Amino acid sequence: MEVEETIDIREILGLIRKRIGMIALITLLATGISAAVSFFALTPVYETSTTLMVNKAKDDVDRGIDYQDVMLSQKLVNTYGEIAKSKVVMGKVIKKLNLDISTTQIANKISITPVKDTEIMRITVSDSSPALAVKIADTTAQVFMEEVSRIMNVDNVQMIDRAETPADPVKPRKLMNVAIAAVLGLMMGLGLAFLIEFLDNTIKTPEDVERHMEMQVIGMIPVFEQIEK
Repeated sequence: MEVEETIDIREILGLIRKRIGMIALITLLATGISAAVSFFALTPVYETSTTLMVNKAKDDVDRGIDYQDVMLSQKLVNTYGEIAKSKVVMGKVIKKLNLDISTTQIANKISITPVKDTEIMRITVSDSSPALAVKIADTTAQVFMEEVSRIMNVDNVQMIDRAETPADPVKPRKLMNVAIAAVLGLMMGLGLAFLIEFLDNTIKTPEDVERHMEMQVIGMIPVFEQIEK
């Protein structure tokens, strides 16, 4: 059994050496295409966020804070998240920033997420322009607070952190894309090499005779070059 396993490994290594040129070419092509697309074709996307806290209405501050107040505020975070991405808020943000996009398009740039087990909600904005991402995040937070005060008739949302201009894009992750492409290219090259070898049933070496015909080779006829007189 150990001999058979050694032979199998040798055959695999021999196949890889035999097709190493093709495998290397496919790997390099995949890596090169991924690098070109990641570095030159894909538009970088920047991300920034602002955080808001939902708490008691100012009129109830003197009453103190209890557990039910905290739980209510946490539930309000989810409700307020829907208000923050409503067409009313999005429309006012577009108008304030003088953007030439629809409410659906700007809503796709924004995500509202509650911070787990807290009264905090995070407004995250993704855009190809880092400066515009900051403006959208801060303006959305401001308009949202105004609309909550108007709709709910309470003033219980405060801004914690304003958005900061991001220095680096969050995507594409260029080096990761190139690394993944290199691995996939290598796998494709190996897979194609094994497929070609599997489909090739021609006999080229004494080992092929022994493997395919189950016959032992007892001799070989050498080929001599004809010497011209």
